[in-house]
Amino acid sequence: MIRRGVLSALFLTLGLVLSAAARADELVAYYRGTLAALPAAHIAMSLGGSESAYRDEIHIETVGLMHWLTHFQAVSHAEGLFADGGVLPAHYAALYDLHSHRDYQVGLDFVARDGQVIAERDADDNSRKPPLDEIYRRDVLDPLSALAAVREHLRVEAPKPGDRFKVQVYDDIHRLEIDVAVVSVGGKDDVVALHLELVPIAGFKSRADADGDSEGTPRQVDMTLTHDTRLLPLSLDTTASGLPVAVRFDHLCADLANCGETAR
Repeated sequence: MIRRGVLSALFLTLGLVLSAAARADELVAYYRGTLAALPAAHIAMSLGGSESAYRDEIHIETVGLMHWLTHFQAVSHAEGLFADGGVLPAHYAALYDLHSHRDYQVGLDFVARDGQVIAERDADDNSRKPPLDEIYRRDVLDPLSALAAVREHLRVEAPKPGDRFKVQVYDDIHRLEIDVAVVSVGGKDDVVALHLELVPIAGFKSRADADGDSEGTPRQVDMTLTHDTRLLPLSLDTTASGLPVAVRFDHLCADLANCGETAR
C-alpha cells in the first residue's frame, strides 16, 4: 500500500519538476498526471516575468483514487531575479491541503546576511516543525525557483548530452540536492531529455513502506522539455512505492484562471 507520506513527497516532486521561469513572455500550461496509468492529478502552471525577473505559479489537484486517499491540493508561487546565468529568489509561498494537514501554509523570504542568502520563514508560515539549522538554509532555492534555475542554466548554456550540474533546494522543512544530467538533445521528437536525481539531505523521514520507499529515498525523475527558447516542460516520469507516475503536457491556456479540462 502507498503511504500518505510517500504520496506527499511525490506531489512535492511534481510541483518541483513542473515549475520554472519564462523569459519575457508568459506561458500557461495544463498537464495530466497518472499513477499506475490511472488518473491522479490535474496541474495548471503559469510561467511569467520579464527579462530580469520571474514570477511563477502552479496549481495541483488530485483526482480519482488519489484524491480519495490524500485530498491533496496545492497552490504555490515564487518570485525572484535572474542573475549571472542563474536565479536569485526573493519570496516563496505555498498552501497545501491534505487529509492530515488542512490549510498548511509555507512562506519563505530570502534574506541577505554576511555575504550569503538565508531562507527565513515569514509571518504567514504555520509549520508545526522547527526550521532546519541555518547551515541547511544557506544559498538554497525554493522548489519553484530551483527549476527556474535549471531552465535558466539550459537557456544560457546550450545543453549537450553528458552535461551535469546541481541545484540546492529548501522547501521550509526539507533540504535536498537535485543532480541534473542532460541525456539527449533533439532526436525524432526534438526535445531536451533530462535525468534528475533528487537526493535527500536533511529533514526527511527514513522509515520505509513495504516496497522500500520512503521520504529519505533518492528519487529518480526523467523529464523532457521543448528544444526551443521556451524550454516548456512536456513530460515527467518517476515512481511511488514501485508504481509508475507520469505527467504529460496537454495544452496551453490563455490564462491561469481559465486553465482546465476544456480550455484550449
